[in-house]
Amino acid sequence: MSNSQKIDQRSVVIKHFSAQFGGEPVYVIRAPGRVNLIGDHTDYNDGFVMPMAIDRAIWLAVRPNNTRTVTVHSADFGDTAVFNLDALERIDSHWSEYVKGTAWALSERGYALAGWDGVVTGNIPPGAGLSSSAALEMAVAKAFALVSGFAWDGIIMPQVGQQAENGWMGANTGIMDQTISANGKAGHALLLDCRTMAMTHVRLPSDYAVVILDTGTRHQHTESGYNERREQCETAAQHFGVSHLRDVGVSELQAQADQLDKTTHKRARHVVTENARVLQAVGALLIGDIGTFGRLMNASHVSLRDDFENSMPAMDVMVALAQAHEACAGARMTGGGFGGAAVALVAAGQVEDFIRDIATAYREQTDYDAVFYVCQAAEGVGVGAG
Repeated sequence: MSNSQKIDQRSVVIKHFSAQFGGEPVYVIRAPGRVNLIGDHTDYNDGFVMPMAIDRAIWLAVRPNNTRTVTVHSADFGDTAVFNLDALERIDSHWSEYVKGTAWALSERGYALAGWDGVVTGNIPPGAGLSSSAALEMAVAKAFALVSGFAWDGIIMPQVGQQAENGWMGANTGIMDQTISANGKAGHALLLDCRTMAMTHVRLPSDYAVVILDTGTRHQHTESGYNERREQCETAAQHFGVSHLRDVGVSELQAQADQLDKTTHKRARHVVTENARVLQAVGALLIGDIGTFGRLMNASHVSLRDDFENSMPAMDVMVALAQAHEACAGARMTGGGFGGAAVALVAAGQVEDFIRDIATAYREQTDYDAVFYVCQAAEGVGVGAG
């Protein structure tokens, strides 16, 4: 089945705010999710990634409350959390810990924070690898900037979100997800150098659609092999005497392959070759070579499946079906792995046929019901008056 976006999320969050707190919010913030077109697990290795912000987002309606307390209600979960900015303490794995963790990271960096009341909702499928948590962090950071009166910075605030993930939530994620949520541009993907934070927006072909294929399987970074993979990459970097695998070339890796254990070598080989693929993919897009771009997407999936070993059988079925379809230029898993979603570049005029064919075949082969999201490249975090 496909999943449409006919609901006006802005109106929904304003309505819920009025029901929860009375009156109107002062700010309504939208922070998009993302899909990564190519370049997975290169971000925390100081490498290159190419995500795009999608037109599915977290919406946060807020109003200053002139206290030291944040009260935030989830319209999706029907649940309210309250915490004091002067006594931040992690309690459990509750959704509100992402809000609290962002407050903690801002405080750690010296920002003076003010309290607010807020309602959050969204249409990013949680756990599908589309960065609902990073979008929430960027929406919350934007809320604190507006309510507390400090300047928003599109480079620093993603670092705040990453710090919340790493230091508060215990997930050793990289900088990509928050950066694209903060800095997306409509109609474009983003080439991000995760070492220098240099950003280049790259226009996407208008005659192709980006289709996200939700496999119906779910993961959580902190409960998967994500942290283990990161540690393996760090071990490989230490072997080469560098801080990150970004500084290792393909030929250097090949020359010392027999000096690494098999698993560490495979992890490193994915990262090193994936960095090269990202740069090649950018070059292909810049000259309109969609065939090469698609082949690089396909090669990326093989590398993730065989070298990084973070795919799953249902994911491999989904990607193989997509790649074999005549309308598809290329497809790969996306996100942290261990379930979630794949991404495909599909000829715009054949999207309906593609979705129908893949949904039927995937159900027959896996017993899972897939959900498909036809996405446009969206703007990064934005705000307007309530």
